[in-house]
Amino acid sequence: MLAAPALSGKRLAVYGLARSGLSALRFLQRSGAQAVAWDEAPAARETALAEFPGLSLQDFATLDLTTVDGLIVSPGVPLNRHPLAARARAAGTPILGDMELWQQARETLPAHRLVGITGTNGKSTTTALIHHLLEQAGLTARLGGNIGLPVLDAEPLPAGGVYVVELSSYQIDLAQHLACDVVVYTNLTPDHLDRYDGMAGYAASKARLFTMQRPGSTAVIATDDDYTRAAAAGLPAGVALTEVHATDVDPAAQANWPALQGPHNAQNVACAVAAVRCLGLSDAQIEAGLRSFPGLPHRMEIVGFVGGVRYVNDSKATNPTSVAPALQAFDHLHWILGGQAKTAELDACLPHLAHVKAAYVIGEAAPLFASILKPLLPVTNAGTLKVAVEAAQAAAAPGDTVLLSPACASFDQFSDYEARGAAFRDLVKGLSA
Repeated sequence: MLAAPALSGKRLAVYGLARSGLSALRFLQRSGAQAVAWDEAPAARETALAEFPGLSLQDFATLDLTTVDGLIVSPGVPLNRHPLAARARAAGTPILGDMELWQQARETLPAHRLVGITGTNGKSTTTALIHHLLEQAGLTARLGGNIGLPVLDAEPLPAGGVYVVELSSYQIDLAQHLACDVVVYTNLTPDHLDRYDGMAGYAASKARLFTMQRPGSTAVIATDDDYTRAAAAGLPAGVALTEVHATDVDPAAQANWPALQGPHNAQNVACAVAAVRCLGLSDAQIEAGLRSFPGLPHRMEIVGFVGGVRYVNDSKATNPTSVAPALQAFDHLHWILGGQAKTAELDACLPHLAHVKAAYVIGEAAPLFASILKPLLPVTNAGTLKVAVEAAQAAAAPGDTVLLSPACASFDQFSDYEARGAAFRDLVKGLSA
């Protein structure tokens, strides 16, 4: 298993004991490091103690951060406003994430290449597509980062392997030396603005990924918006640029790739194809992989038909811009949206409301979204996902589609977008039982 000998004997603080925190503790244990840990939730602390008997637990409100060599936090900790982050900066204590720990272990790995994918929308599909194209071509590849197995828990790949990692801006913020051989940047639209000083701060976070690249590496950038164009113009010396555009993809060819329909997927394909060409795949290998790509769970995933009504799980659409493609893809929609709002608008969705028969709002954003949509279409303030699904089923006619595409984060009612999507699947199964 993965370890970093350079961490042996060091003392690190781990804040947050959910999946990424437990993964970090395992990694530190294998590396011979000492850990002090904390989670505000007693149940999380109990879970950690069950796996790590004797683990040093201390409320970090009283922890002297000058006594540790680094503070490891989950990507969910807001570095711009969490008091722990401010204290760490004042103490001169590095704040780290799982990808930075993985970077520290890379020198122990067999020779490999690393592809990092970032952007606001499309990065999960692009990441999964790159991984699929590589595997279908016979290369050994592993999916990780913000998607798939926690990277610190994965067995090292054999020599010649390719690590394909999705990187959120939060993960980039927690990395200092993460050197990707290929960086893919899909796009930038308003998102996570509660974590940054406006769009300029958000864009700067993404652009840091390029500053960590080494001479001879490659940047694949879809220069279809002002922010990605600015990133392309400001690459460090020695990093080669490959520009791509959604219009590079022939719509006639795209018709042959069942899970990659729509203009948003044209950009995803353009990015993925450019990346795997950098890694040596042929056009024939790429075409075969595009045809066989199965798509992603929670991204325009058809979960079933009940009474002639189609139910679609698009839980991964956590901002208005990522919802717009789903609204364009289906007609006669009963749209379920809401949760923890990232923006106070639905501007990207409004041009496509002709496809929507009714909306059902849930979660913290329900009053906000209801106020935006009520002048335009029928709105039900459902509150919970269960009530929304039941109300949509009662109103939908054969041939209609019930779409969960929330335009919001999930954390007000669910642990993550996957849990929200799984709950939707279960509710649909209950309708058909």
